[in-house]
Amino acid sequence: MPKIVILASGSGSNAENIISFFKEKNEITVSAILTNRKEAGVIGRSFRLQTPLFYFNKFAFENGMVTDFLKYLNPDLIVLAGFLVKIPTSMVQAFPNKIINIHPALLPKHGGKGMFGNNVHQAVKDNKEPETGITIHYVNEDYDEGAIIYQAKVSLTGNETVEEIAHKVHQLEYKYFPEIIEKLLNHG
Repeated sequence: MPKIVILASGSGSNAENIISFFKEKNEITVSAILTNRKEAGVIGRSFRLQTPLFYFNKFAFENGMVTDFLKYLNPDLIVLAGFLVKIPTSMVQAFPNKIINIHPALLPKHGGKGMFGNNVHQAVKDNKEPETGITIHYVNEDYDEGAIIYQAKVSLTGNETVEEIAHKVHQLEYKYFPEIIEKLLNHG
């Protein structure tokens, strides 16, 4: 059975959605969640979902200990779900084309350092974009520059608040992220 490890820094809503999706299907397992924030909401979700969770600090991440732990877990795919730290080159090299991320915009627009969450949605609004969406992509050494796997779009009227834009994007994330993960694991 293919295994996923999720890295998350925030509330964990995407992590919960992915775990719930695969629990129902019983064909892919989420073997662990790793977080770099002691106050992350994903911690409570992991307990409720009975999914092992491991906390790591900056030193462990930057000095290869997290990469070594991931090698031990031997996942078929590492999924970044609201993980807000740049992946070290050594980790990218250890897991080529096995680390994926979801970005809350249509890359290459509105990507890069500091472009996450409402920062992205505000940029979409400020630029009066006629549409926004999600980009699921492989992770490489640079923020939001890995090869694009899938994009989904939603139209905007121009009158939406940042919160309304975020809601539209979250709906796309919840629908497509687990489906694309499943396709990657089942079809390579």
